[in-house]
Amino acid sequence: MLPKIRMAFLPALLGWAFVAFTCAQESTTSKPSHVDVPTIAPHAEDVADIDGMMKAFYEVISGPPAQPRQWSRDRSLYIPEIRFVSMSLNKSGQPVATVMSHQEFVDRTNPQMVKEGFFESEIHRVTERFGNIAHVFSTYESRQKPDGPVTARGINSVELFWDGKRWWIASAIWDDERPDNPIPAKFLP
Repeated sequence: MLPKIRMAFLPALLGWAFVAFTCAQESTTSKPSHVDVPTIAPHAEDVADIDGMMKAFYEVISGPPAQPRQWSRDRSLYIPEIRFVSMSLNKSGQPVATVMSHQEFVDRTNPQMVKEGFFESEIHRVTERFGNIAHVFSTYESRQKPDGPVTARGINSVELFWDGKRWWIASAIWDDERPDNPIPAKFLP
């Protein structure tokens, strides 16, 4: 009788094994690859003032296909607990916030940036500063080649603070321009 019971459960067992195998495969293939980002000392010119911070903010992610991005230099701009927030819309047109740590941002964006090339540049900036804190609305354009057509525009909202020795970025939130979300004139050159 025991062998018959085992045989009765065999299809279910095989079915569960297939589902588990398939899920493991999907999880492996959909997971972003991990990029090692060693900690380095910041470049003095990057962290000395807001202009240096914003210049580095764009330089580190920009480059042609196959060129590694400057992720260690990038990490040196931020507090260790930095959160990046990418705003987008779901299929229903509702806002979606994707919140990422620095490592999550690197792991998600590096493959495409390195494969296809990516250049992002600041075209306008509005800075508000009070004491040792600052907020920057930095309007950007993205391209795959430095002289290529613009593939996206939007605004980076960056919060910074001065600790008496250097500037730090505490958060970065961005949203792309869309037909329903044009960049206001006050944030354009």
